[in-house]
Amino acid sequence: MTRFAALLDTFFYRPDEDVGALLDLPEPSEGVRSAEVEELPQEHLSFWLERECYAVAIGFVREIVRVPHLTEVPRSASTLLGVMNLRGEVLPVYDIKPRLRLSGKTPVIAGPDADLSQLPRSARVVVLRLEDGDAGVLVDAVSDVVRLLPSQIESPPPGVGSRDCIIGLGRRRDQLCILLDVKRVLL
Repeated sequence: MTRFAALLDTFFYRPDEDVGALLDLPEPSEGVRSAEVEELPQEHLSFWLERECYAVAIGFVREIVRVPHLTEVPRSASTLLGVMNLRGEVLPVYDIKPRLRLSGKTPVIAGPDADLSQLPRSARVVVLRLEDGDAGVLVDAVSDVVRLLPSQIESPPPGVGSRDCIIGLGRRRDQLCILLDVKRVLL
């Protein structure tokens, strides 16, 4: 047997070898938690409302569109801005600022008195996938996709009160991002 063949023979597994000691792996040390090893980042779409950063889980986001002409819905909830026609599908568009206590007045952007010029140029409608059907949310601007590890998400501080739609706070660089529960924010 040549020297190279002998090296290969010691390197590769042979069926007649005893590998019992190799299968007994040591237990991980107590200082390393298995949850930290398996922690995967969660993606959130961040957007701006009244100069504050908010975010929703990216799995709920269907698409982002420019603010279209909306049709007014008589005797509807005050947070319902109107309905939009998105490629043949009629979807409601909501203003969530009153729900978050950011603004007391809903802008009039539907119907005969509509004035889209009162919106920032960067305003968009984020179309969300919901169990009861898709719906749009008016935002001042869309920022980007934020990736946060579950350990980076802090629980909401006490005293949030009726703002039960806030599920956590995430930090990205030096910016605080408020994470929203999509189902509760539209109630």
